[in-house]
Amino acid sequence: MEKALNSSEILPSKSSQVLSRNEAESSKEGDNSKRQWEKRVGFVLVHAGAGYHSESKAKEYKHVCKRACKKAIEKLQAGDLATDAVTAALVELEDSPFTNAGMGSNLNLLGKIECDASIMDGKSLSFGAVGSLSGIKNPVLAANKLLCEGQKGKLSAGRIPPCFLVGDGAFKWAVDHGIPTCPQDIMATKLSLAAFKRNKRKLELAEKVETDFIQYKKRRQSSEKENDSGTLDTVGAIVVDQDGNVAAAVSSGGLAMKHPGRVGQAALYGCGCWAENTGVHNPYSTAVSTSGCGEHLVRTILARECSLALQAEDAHQALLESMQNKFIGSPFLANEESILGGVIVLRSCRCSTKPSSADEKQALLVEFLWSHTTESMCVGYMSAQDGKAKFCRFSSILQIFSAKRNRTDSLITSIGPVIQNAWDQRYSKASWNGGSLWAR
Repeated sequence: MEKALNSSEILPSKSSQVLSRNEAESSKEGDNSKRQWEKRVGFVLVHAGAGYHSESKAKEYKHVCKRACKKAIEKLQAGDLATDAVTAALVELEDSPFTNAGMGSNLNLLGKIECDASIMDGKSLSFGAVGSLSGIKNPVLAANKLLCEGQKGKLSAGRIPPCFLVGDGAFKWAVDHGIPTCPQDIMATKLSLAAFKRNKRKLELAEKVETDFIQYKKRRQSSEKENDSGTLDTVGAIVVDQDGNVAAAVSSGGLAMKHPGRVGQAALYGCGCWAENTGVHNPYSTAVSTSGCGEHLVRTILARECSLALQAEDAHQALLESMQNKFIGSPFLANEESILGGVIVLRSCRCSTKPSSADEKQALLVEFLWSHTTESMCVGYMSAQDGKAKFCRFSSILQIFSAKRNRTDSLITSIGPVIQNAWDQRYSKASWNGGSLWAR
């Protein structure tokens, strides 16, 4: 799907009945409207994770994704940086008790919340990340602060500023730089505590006898799906601003019952997110955010791989091949029974819609897609010209979508059907219902 965001569209013509004595005033008003229009350029794509999303919480996922999109667009319309917009979206996602990030994150083996988050700026290629961080309400704020501080240059005595901090060191640094703290008993919501108690009982039962573990798996699959959302639902967002700069961010509470100190893909360079502006060797600006089993995403460096692939002419085919060859069929995951992950991507470039007018600013063309191998994935998106965000919740059942809309302020055209993956036996080992992968 492509979206042309043109900052130089022709405004509606003035009424022929306007008197000549008011033409100067009308012209001035038109100029003001056009300046406001030029600010209405930008796009955001968010996800509430790839995993299993309970039907009973569908409305909550929809609302939080839409709110996250709205927060990002408000930043873009105010002329803020792409990194500010993507951070605003992540803060909204982290504050929801229904996502596995920030408030209400999964608890580790000791019943403690430890969060990972990272952010990348496509213009400067700066990166900031925190891992195994406790006591901070919005880990993405700490990650963004690391990115911003790193852009200021070297510290005293020529020291290189950190871009990635973990544990107590990350907490102390965040506090010193004004990031709001939050006690563990507040960050752990009723939902996350209830899930921890259930998981702890299951773990104790599974450790008694090996056969108990088999029974536990059957019970989980048959009776508890509706009560629990999947534990892989890392949240993320990607943004392109009016200047064509891209940014990406990701945040996660990690796997349920993880070992204390475990750091997942959400904090690691090239694994959780990636953003890179167009350059000499890059015809497109690209932004990527991943979700899923952190260990799988780390070993395949999926965010970086998808970004590289999106420089190809056909984005649909490029994403499909990346998921097949770099993730599902990766030799680094050859011994895995099921490979769990999802990704949202966008790429953008400038293109002229009116070649005859050399002075006009070129339109910003944004193409966005997503793909997942998990049971479901929740996605929301919005442009600066849209009145409200759009939300999609997709299951593993393959569906075909096409959309076409012509308006004076935007253009959406489908560039082909949803990718259909003709699975061969090479990938048949993966246990995805119906064995289908799709992207849009």
